[in-house]
Amino acid sequence: MFGKRKIYKSLYFWVIFAIVTGILFGIVQPETARMMKPLGDAFIRMVKMIIAPIIFCTVVVGIAKMGDMGKVGRVGLKTMLYFWTMTLLALTIGLIVVNVYKPGVGMNLDVASLDASKVATYAGAAKKMSTVDFMMNIIPSSVVDAFAKGEILQVLFFSIPFGLAMASLGSKVTVVVQWIDQFSKGLFKVVHYIMYFAPFGAFGAMAYVVGAHGAGTLKQLLSLMAGVYTTCIIFIFVILWAVARWAGFSLMKYLRYIKEELLLVLGTSSSESALPRMLAKLENAGCDKSVVGLTLPMGYSFNLDGTCIYLTMAFVFLAQATNTPLDLGAQLYVLFILLLTSKGAAAVTGGGFITLAATMQSLETVPIAALAILLGVDRFMSEARAITNLIGNGVATIVVSKWEGALDVHRLHAVLDCPSDFAADKPEELIVEDAGMKELAQACEVAK
Repeated sequence: MFGKRKIYKSLYFWVIFAIVTGILFGIVQPETARMMKPLGDAFIRMVKMIIAPIIFCTVVVGIAKMGDMGKVGRVGLKTMLYFWTMTLLALTIGLIVVNVYKPGVGMNLDVASLDASKVATYAGAAKKMSTVDFMMNIIPSSVVDAFAKGEILQVLFFSIPFGLAMASLGSKVTVVVQWIDQFSKGLFKVVHYIMYFAPFGAFGAMAYVVGAHGAGTLKQLLSLMAGVYTTCIIFIFVILWAVARWAGFSLMKYLRYIKEELLLVLGTSSSESALPRMLAKLENAGCDKSVVGLTLPMGYSFNLDGTCIYLTMAFVFLAQATNTPLDLGAQLYVLFILLLTSKGAAAVTGGGFITLAATMQSLETVPIAALAILLGVDRFMSEARAITNLIGNGVATIVVSKWEGALDVHRLHAVLDCPSDFAADKPEELIVEDAGMKELAQACEVAK
């Protein structure tokens, strides 16, 4: 059980290999590399097709087995309180770093020379996005529509009351709950098959980006990119490290445990690509199924730490680049607006870019045409945003689980201490039995 797997048999190795190969291929054969885009898109689509039913099954079974409606409300309230706190911290840190670092100062950008038509699509979508629209968008026009579009919040909106209904009916629907639970195991088996295509998806995505934009694009707006990456690193290894320490687990061991998911996100620039595996891994790490089913999917819309960092830094950067004055009061107002608008960043097509456009239009301080200079490098900053979002949501799930008293601490430490014995590439095999967990933890200690 404690033997080491050969590295070339792990998803970890092949995703790294695919990312490096994709970058090199994009540099050497840029024209051909641009044709690799369908590989990345196909993999993302395969993952997205399975997310909605997995979330439905996880949430329904978790709530039905919980049987306590009051607990569902407590978990939801604690989750949102944690999310708002982390969002405020992420926005504040981004604001501080961009003011100290000043990446846009000295650019003296002439807005009149920019092609505003390039951002017309984002600006048009931003006009349609309001707080009321966002809230209404949570309610699906039909259950089928929610699953067809793969809208996480809409699926959650249906899954929670359905799970509550199953819990209230108790033994009358035991067979139905068991059937949904068994169905979810079949879905995880599908995820296992999809993961065989992960290296191809990572290769196609990286090859296309480097081939389409050229290696030289990596040097454009290098200051802003470096600032965003640095700030995300600070947030992870200062804020999230402190949160993990407070919760009683090691952030570094947690990152080692989810290394395959991190590489998956790095290769595809989509945190959604790792959602099915994260659901399984967090439950495997000792978090209660009901807490995982509620907290993690909610985090994909309400706990976007990396996106919040990017939003504040990009807004102030554009103000600096266009010599638009922003005093402390104005920047605090921007922070307040982003605290609200960032919650809809994943609920609309275009994500963070549209949220940034909406904020700029509502404040009418920085010319929205300035967004055009970010189009070329936005893709290269998306990896930092997606990885930070993924790490933050996993930490949030563990913290809320402990806060709610729904965390098996012995199991958590056993899994984090010996990840090679649990972090299999088959999500349906990640859920192991409780028996012998304390003995396993002791064996891990001896092995170390």
